[in-house]
Amino acid sequence: MTEPYRWDDYSDQPYQLHDKEYKRKMRSHELLSLIKTFCIALIMLPISLIIMPFVRRKTIDSKSFFSIGVDFEREPKRSIELLNELGVERILLRLKLWEMEKLESLKAFILANPQRKIILKIIQDRGHIQDLELCKKDMQTIFSSLENLVDIYEIGTTINRAKWGFFSVDQYLRFYQVAYELQQNEFPNIKLIGSGVIDFEYHFTTHTLFNLHKYRFDGTSALLYVDRRGAPENLQMGFDLSDKIAWLSTMVWLSPKSAHALHITETNWPLSHTKPYAPTSEHECVSEELYADFMLRYHLLAFASQQVDTLSWHQLIAPGYGLIDNRDGILKRKAFATYKFMLQNLKEAQFLRLDIIRGYYILQCLIDNKLLQIHWSLKETTLQNEDFFTVYSQEGTLIKDKTLNIGSSPLYIHIKDAV
Repeated sequence: MTEPYRWDDYSDQPYQLHDKEYKRKMRSHELLSLIKTFCIALIMLPISLIIMPFVRRKTIDSKSFFSIGVDFEREPKRSIELLNELGVERILLRLKLWEMEKLESLKAFILANPQRKIILKIIQDRGHIQDLELCKKDMQTIFSSLENLVDIYEIGTTINRAKWGFFSVDQYLRFYQVAYELQQNEFPNIKLIGSGVIDFEYHFTTHTLFNLHKYRFDGTSALLYVDRRGAPENLQMGFDLSDKIAWLSTMVWLSPKSAHALHITETNWPLSHTKPYAPTSEHECVSEELYADFMLRYHLLAFASQQVDTLSWHQLIAPGYGLIDNRDGILKRKAFATYKFMLQNLKEAQFLRLDIIRGYYILQCLIDNKLLQIHWSLKETTLQNEDFFTVYSQEGTLIKDKTLNIGSSPLYIHIKDAV
């Protein structure tokens, strides 16, 4: 990456920028854009919040909803075996614009996964942000090489963090317009999504969705992390994960800049005792047991919203936050079995409803015209195991106990036809 930017190979992200004078100087150049962000948010955030209860849900295709991030350079052959074992049909790959020499390796990995749909996240650096002709040249090369192989391109990522190279929304929009003009002039069949705002910072999102720039997204992407709040049901400024999704979906629905599609292209929880691989401090890290619980519950809540088109878990193999720890061979964490069983149950499911009563959650859906309920509770409680129940743990273990313990780890309850 261009100095003063450096990439952290342990946590798969840039190091923090420690040059405060550099950051101050760069932000001062973008002051007008920052003012626009504030003004647009001041108008659109309250409007979208008021309209939020009236936005209708869609019918989400469960088969394409589930996606997982994969590093195409990290254990590539083993990754394909693991993806086959999981049964996942959509994956998200990442290509760094400063590593264009790896494009052929990326293409080879894609060709080795012909049965899977691909989301490709194109990651920026300062060189390509500042030199838009270079940006155009390299994006043109990417689109030409991967045409008809990639389902969706996510252009840019994490635009509201200076360490990723952007210092304003307008700066990102100029970057995105390079890809958009290539789409309009040379590659009309590709799909482009943006803007990749991370966390619950929707003031940046509003600026990308409501402005006078000439472009359009084929869907809106977000890196909707909630890990710093603990459980996905926990509140941030009065909003839990379901509320955050509903608010974001409302803005997408209102925007003239985006198709009515929402893609969560990155989220996870960091794992305890994995420094330096964990992307955050130990304070935000969770145990492997809670990681599996939170991962499943995040997917269930997002699926129940019927407003998220795809959800890409970050990621398959990563010691600090993945389903697999590869520091000493291939070690499948509890979350691997949890993800696998989730897919087995839900990738063909038809959502019915989500009931929430005093912190007790029941998601209901149909699978082959048979009822499946998934129960979890924020406070430990019990439920009688009925004769017409077939109950499984979140990892797929059959449970025959007369009394079911309902808590942090969701239980799958298949309801037999009552006679």
